[in-house]
Amino acid sequence: MDRQHARSGSPFEASIGFSRAVRIGSTIAVSGTAPVWPDGGVDPDPAVQARRCWEIALTAVEELGGTAADVIRTRQFVVDPADGEAVGAVHGEFFREVQPASTMVVVRALLDPRWKVEVELDAVLA
Repeated sequence: MDRQHARSGSPFEASIGFSRAVRIGSTIAVSGTAPVWPDGGVDPDPAVQARRCWEIALTAVEELGGTAADVIRTRQFVVDPADGEAVGAVHGEFFREVQPASTMVVVRALLDPRWKVEVELDAVLA
């Protein structure tokens, strides 16, 4: 089977050796996605961060031929449990109709202390 990659332009892709997303057959896996703007900035609001994460992740899915409707599983990692409601509401904006299997986990920290949320997803093209 062919293996396709979506690249985000992150400087870490080459040094760490990863892709934003990989498609093999009808399956797409999107790597952990942080709320970073093209200029490197990070908005402090957890809902804005979650929205940015999903936009990046779904752009990768689209680059590989999928849509939000193909998403079957999402994972959200939050640093502060108090942000769970805002982050979850943003998930609903993107996936209310799709209703993928989903997990939200509170973690001690993410790679950059500005990040309050990071997400990842899996999709299967219909």
